[in-house]
Amino acid sequence: MRPDDANIAGNVHGGTILKMIEEAGAIISTRHCNSQSGEHCVAALARVERTDFLSPMCIGEVAHVSAEITYTSKHSVEVQVNVLSENILTGAKRVTNRATLWYVPLSLKNVDKVLEVPPIQYAWKELEEEGKKRYEEQKLERLVTKQRNGDLIFPVFNPDRQNKEPYTVGYSQSSLIHLVGPSDCTLHGFVHGGVTMKLMDEVAGIVAARHCKTNIVTASVDAINFHEKLQKGCVITISGRMTFTSNKSMEIEVFVDADPFVDEPKERYRAVSAFFTYVSLSKEGKPLPVPQLVVETEDEKRRFEDGKGRYLQTKAKRQVQMQPLTQQ
Repeated sequence: MRPDDANIAGNVHGGTILKMIEEAGAIISTRHCNSQSGEHCVAALARVERTDFLSPMCIGEVAHVSAEITYTSKHSVEVQVNVLSENILTGAKRVTNRATLWYVPLSLKNVDKVLEVPPIQYAWKELEEEGKKRYEEQKLERLVTKQRNGDLIFPVFNPDRQNKEPYTVGYSQSSLIHLVGPSDCTLHGFVHGGVTMKLMDEVAGIVAARHCKTNIVTASVDAINFHEKLQKGCVITISGRMTFTSNKSMEIEVFVDADPFVDEPKERYRAVSAFFTYVSLSKEGKPLPVPQLVVETEDEKRRFEDGKGRYLQTKAKRQVQMQPLTQQ
């Protein structure tokens, strides 16, 4: 990890870690999907499950990214990725991230054609049953997310921002416009999922920093859903807005909308959506209280309550996971 991987707090940028995670997942799933004779394909990212940033990674440390396929359905692959950081002076290692990603194999001859996935062998029948349960759950959650995708985030320009009250949704709301170039894409002209996630993390970080006016770091990423492919030559707008604050964290909703201009121009469409959670830090890296979000409209109140529900649900899951540790 080098200085150009750092955020303003001096740790490795969360988007850089997300990009590494996606690259590892893409490699192993593409290898697996081409392991049998037949039509060649490339694995495209469809969804990233909740990803927690367990520990910050520092500049000068070595990142170890390992990936394993844990479930296959007829048309999708589940990949588990672990990230370790190593201090090369002392040899000490620690886990910084764990993530679950879902990929689908797309034909190289026709990228709109989804191919079948070679099945994997499970050590125990229970592993297959647990994987199938996870598959059905993420499939249902993707449908719920699509229903919410009619929402729009309209850009707020600086003259308008000056008229907004601090700590309101409109005050911190931010957008980034990016022209998709060859360096953003695979050999087949579609944007790497990791590139998209890094841009989303940057926008979410800007929203969090505008709200707190302090150093901020990514604490977790809720499920990222990739609804449509992004092609080389299109203009993408990454927009973020604050939806919920607790005493110590902020939830930011991020959308990626695409305007295709090259080849076949068509209407703007929603390509990706996700929720990011950030925490506020002092200059010494200690957690700070988060200023409470001021909600003004009925839609903002609804989104706040929805975010509170997700926050409480995550908190309850974490407490359940901690119970076996405290009982040991």
